[in-house]
Amino acid sequence: ALQLLSLMAQRDMELHVITLNAAISACEAGGRWEHAVRLFGMVLQSNLELGATTFNSTISACEKGGEWVNALQLLTAMAECRLELDKITYSAAISACEEGGQWEKALQLFSVLSEGNQELDSNTVGTAINACEKSGEREKALQLFDLMASEKMRSLGSPLVA
Repeated sequence: ALQLLSLMAQRDMELHVITLNAAISACEAGGRWEHAVRLFGMVLQSNLELGATTFNSTISACEKGGEWVNALQLLTAMAECRLELDKITYSAAISACEEGGQWEKALQLFSVLSEGNQELDSNTVGTAINACEKSGEREKALQLFDLMASEKMRSLGSPLVA
């Protein structure tokens, strides 16, 4: 993907945000978070319109590399651009914090997500639980597990949960 972008630049071909997003996603899949961040910088410098896809792909690339600081910086920048921070955004940032051993930051993000209008899913809750478990915060992990169980029961309309 990077070679293709380089070839496009050599031939003075116009770069499009879709092309750069695809390259960022390829870097994410290949575990090359540094290249994804560099490509994100290219999007910024080229004055192309930034969208949630560009941010989410770059945050996910940082997550794969355990680069929680970069992921949180991107999350902040995304909010400053007045783009919607959705479940995908928060889940990737929570995962980055999990990978980086930052359970407190993962829980902060989880709290913001759960207080918003976003529907929680088992993957996001599971990631927050894993972040706590990896850091030896078993009590917090159990609290989140209980929350997940009660949310699941509520979403199923079970009369067992008030």
